[in-house]
Amino acid sequence: MAYKTILAVLDTPKNAAQVVEFSIALAEQYQSHIVGLHAETIAAVPIVAPMEIPDPTTVQALQDMAHTETMNVEKLFRDIAGRNGASHEWRSFLSSAGYSSAALIDSARTSDLVIAAQGESSLLTESRTELESFLFESGRPVLLVPYILKQPKPIKRVMIAWNGSREAARATFDALPFLKAADTVEIFSVDPPETSTQSSEMAGAEIAATLARHGVNVTVVRAETDNSLPPAAAIENRLSDSSIDLLVMGAYGHKRWWEMLFGGVTRTVLDSMTALTLLSR
Repeated sequence: MAYKTILAVLDTPKNAAQVVEFSIALAEQYQSHIVGLHAETIAAVPIVAPMEIPDPTTVQALQDMAHTETMNVEKLFRDIAGRNGASHEWRSFLSSAGYSSAALIDSARTSDLVIAAQGESSLLTESRTELESFLFESGRPVLLVPYILKQPKPIKRVMIAWNGSREAARATFDALPFLKAADTVEIFSVDPPETSTQSSEMAGAEIAATLARHGVNVTVVRAETDNSLPPAAAIENRLSDSSIDLLVMGAYGHKRWWEMLFGGVTRTVLDSMTALTLLSR
């Protein structure tokens, strides 16, 4: 198994270069094809008070700005990919729904891996909500690049945030190419509960045995905090203490459609992420 088709989500000119560079680094490792994806949103129609007449001049100006951004992102993508000799193609969609467009989601669903930038703020802005909804609905593993990481580096140390959930299992197996190539992989559980099928002392042991059969160099670590430390803080501390290159974890969301964001522990970790993070749902 390898990531043969990588979808690079190029949201803005500000983060496009970072995402392209990381995509190329992985493409070289796995001999992948890179698809550069950008959504050009159709401008909303401003209303001129008091007669509520659409202002066509303003609409055109907004659309021209959006199209200029699309051309700048495309040029950057083609220049970097071409300079590195990467197999690549460009896809740009004009959509009133932005990244919630069915065409963009369909592109993601036919890829092995989606790569996107973390973003710069924990504020739930409209654009961030829209992009996270797209990533959440894609059904594909998403590799988020922290904005503090400016240059790609080898993924040697991997940590799996393990709680035995469906999402955590999905993320673990979606990350298998990374796990097999890494020097060390750590299964990390925070205050694992006693269940009818497994004691807290055995948390992570079974998934570790499964990964070992794939040739993964894996260890199991459990953090007992006595509920004195939130799980997200325990994960962040472990990332820093162990110099982790890649965090693998499940993505969770709220039920209301307008809150279809990465929630709970996942949200807290993403807002202060220091390592590449692979998410699956």
